[in-house]
Amino acid sequence: MSTGKLWGIGLGPGDPELVTVKAARLIAEADVVAFHSAKHGRSISRAIAEPYLRAGQIEEHLVYPVTVETTDHPGGYQGAIDEFYEQAAARLAAHLAAGRTVALLAAGDPLFYSSYMHMHRRLADRFETEIVPGITSVSAASAALGTPLVEGEQVLTVLPGTMPVDELTQRLRDTDAAAIMKLGRTFPGVRRALADSGRLDAAYYVERASSTRQRVLAAADVDEADVPYFSIMLVPGPTPTTTIPARGASIRTDTSISSASGADTTAPRVSTAAASAQLPGEVVVVGLGPGDADWTTPQVTAALAEATDLVGYTTYIDRVPERAGQRRHASDNKVESERAAMALDLAKRGARVAVVSSGDPGVFAMAAAVLEVSAEPQFQDVRVRVLPGLTAANAVASRVGAPLGHDYAMISLSDRLKPWDVVAQRLSAVAAADMAIAIYNPASSQRRWQVGAMRELLLEHRPPVTPVVLGRDVGGPTESVRVTTLGELDPDEVDMRTLLIIGSSTTITFDTPEGTRVFTSRRYGAVPSR
Repeated sequence: MSTGKLWGIGLGPGDPELVTVKAARLIAEADVVAFHSAKHGRSISRAIAEPYLRAGQIEEHLVYPVTVETTDHPGGYQGAIDEFYEQAAARLAAHLAAGRTVALLAAGDPLFYSSYMHMHRRLADRFETEIVPGITSVSAASAALGTPLVEGEQVLTVLPGTMPVDELTQRLRDTDAAAIMKLGRTFPGVRRALADSGRLDAAYYVERASSTRQRVLAAADVDEADVPYFSIMLVPGPTPTTTIPARGASIRTDTSISSASGADTTAPRVSTAAASAQLPGEVVVVGLGPGDADWTTPQVTAALAEATDLVGYTTYIDRVPERAGQRRHASDNKVESERAAMALDLAKRGARVAVVSSGDPGVFAMAAAVLEVSAEPQFQDVRVRVLPGLTAANAVASRVGAPLGHDYAMISLSDRLKPWDVVAQRLSAVAAADMAIAIYNPASSQRRWQVGAMRELLLEHRPPVTPVVLGRDVGGPTESVRVTTLGELDPDEVDMRTLLIIGSSTTITFDTPEGTRVFTSRRYGAVPSR
C-alpha cells in the first residue's frame, strides 16, 4: 500500500476569504485535517479553514502542553515542546503510513514563523510532502496600513520581538523598513527599542490583521497591557503620503467570521464619531429554548426586537424572524470565541447586540464564551446581560414525565474543548453518586464512538435495566422521543440533535394509554419494580 501525502497548508492571516483557491480545494479533499491550539482548545487555524471542511474528515487536534506558562517536565520548557512535537509527528505519521492524505493547517505561511515547520522536519524525509504558500501577516498588516512598506532598493528586515532589546535597537537603526513579529509580552521591550533607535514615531501597530478584530494604532498609542500575540509592528520605509488609517484610534475591516452558509456575517462600518454619538451598546446573550417558538420567553422576544444586530450559529439565527434594518451575522457552530469577540466589538461601537443560542445560553452555549472574551481589557466597558431560556434537558424530560425529578447532572460528551479522560472521569463520578444524567452533544457526524464508551462506563455502576430517554429535535418539526434501557441503548440511534437522559436507581417507568411515563422519585427507600 502506498503512503499518503503531507500537505503544509498556508491559510493566510485570518480572513477566510484570503485562503487561496488551491488551499481551499486541498483542505476539502484531505482525508485528515490537522491543526494546533493551546490548552484552551480554540484553534485559530481551524476557525479560518472552517468554510472549507467537509463532513466525514478525520480531525487531528494537536494541543500544545505549554505555551508561555511554566512546566514541571524534567526537560523544562524545551523538553516538553520537543516531546510534544515527536508525539504529534507520530500521530500524523500513522495516518500517512495508512495511505491517508494529511492537510496540516498553518496560519499565515507554513514556512514563516509557523508551527508547521516542526512537523516538516520530522516527516518530510519519510513521506511525500508539498507546501501551499499563504499570505503572511506582514503583507496583511501592510495592507491594513494602506501605505507602501518598501520601495526601490530599500531593505525590509523581519525581526522577532523576542530578541534582546539592545540587538533589536541596533537592527532597527540599520534597516530602511522593519516588521517586528511575536509581540504580546515582548511589547514593552519592542517599544523601548523603537524609541531608542529613533523609529517610534514612524512605527505602526496592527493587531489581528484582516480579521474581524483588526486594529491599527500608532505605536506610541498602544496600551502594552492589551497586546495579543497575533499582532505586528511595522516601520514603513517610504514616508507615508496619505494619512495612516485610524492613527491614534482603532479601526475595523469589513470582513466576516468564517461561514459556510453564505449568510451575511459582515460587520458594519461605524465611524468613531458616529459611535460616540450613539447610546452605549450592549451584548444580550439570549436562549430561544429548544425548538418550539412558544417556548421562547417574552423577555427574550423583547430583547431580539430591540437589537440592532443578531450574532449566532446559522441554524439558530434562522429561527429568529427577520426585521427591517436589523443586521444578521451568522456563522458556523465551532467559532464561539470569534463570534463572541464580534458581538462585543459591535457593542463597543454602539450596537445593541443579541447573541442567539438555542435552549438556555448558560448551558453548553454562548454565555460562557461571551463572558470569557468580555474579560479582556479592551471590552471592560461593554455591558453584558444573559437572559435564560428553557433547556433541552427540561424539554425532553417534560415529554415523558419527570425523569429529572431528583438530583441530576448535565454532561457534554463532546471532547472538542476538553479531553475524553475528563469526560469519562465525570461520567463515572456521577454514575457512582447515583444521580440521573442529562447527556448533551452525545455524537456528531465525526464523533461516533463516545456513546458506546459512555454506555460501558455507566454499566459499571448501573444495571442494564436503567431507564434511558432519547429525545431528538424536541419542539422541532422532526421531534421523536423514545424510552429504552441502558443495556439496550443503540449508539447508532444517537446524533448531535439527540439529548439522552440516563436514570438513577430511583427512576421508574410505567405504561399509560399515552405512552411510557418516566419519573425519578424524590425519596429513597422502597423502590417499585420496573
